Amino acid sequence: MTLIIAVDGPAASGKGTIAARLALTYGLSHLDTGLLYRAVGARLLAQGLSLDDETAATEAARGLDASGLSDDPGLTTGEAGEAASRVAGFTGVRAALLELQQAFAAQPGGAVLDGRDIGTVIAPDAPAKLFVTATPEVRATRRWKQLTARGIDISFEDMLADIQRRDERDAGRGAAPMVQADDAVLLDTTDMGIEAAFDAARRIVEAARAKHGL
Repeated sequence: MTLIIAVDGPAASGKGTIAARLALTYGLSHLDTGLLYRAVGARLLAQGLSLDDETAATEAARGLDASGLSDDPGLTTGEAGEAASRVAGFTGVRAALLELQQAFAAQPGGAVLDGRDIGTVIAPDAPAKLFVTATPEVRATRRWKQLTARGIDISFEDMLADIQRRDERDAGRGAAPMVQADDAVLLDTTDMGIEAAFDAARRIVEAARAKHGL
């Protein structure tokens, strides 16, 4: 068994930062799977296509090149996040991206993946699983500060409404809904800074490594 670390959770919970830090700590490759869906949504928007067009979204997913996505600042906007949440509900899109994600998880030595369905669909046999969350208000505050620091004009009320709308959509979709895997450890970062959250996450992974002899 290799060290695959599955980090799931809702938007702005801290899962991406935690996953990236874990990857550095254990010398593993990291994939933010949310960027895949953001890239699909962004491609539709760039082509002037509807986010409700499952056929177009599926085609965009099939032709996706995952390299360099983390370097595209356009994928970190609120618009890209909303687009991702919408196209992620399409069965065709998820099927098109499934093999790519599973191949990443299966690489020699292991990997760290963060998203919404890593521990339940992409890597259900991962030895280390975390479900990172926080209250909607705290997550909205974090995302609002990130966006306003980049000069993006958005009110906190609109940010909170966006977070709540995405939570409802992600948890309620028919295709791979966002749920905590039965064997995932819950990490609530509501009252934690990033250092405390990362330390808690590292201890969860260490416990998993000891349990599985990794």
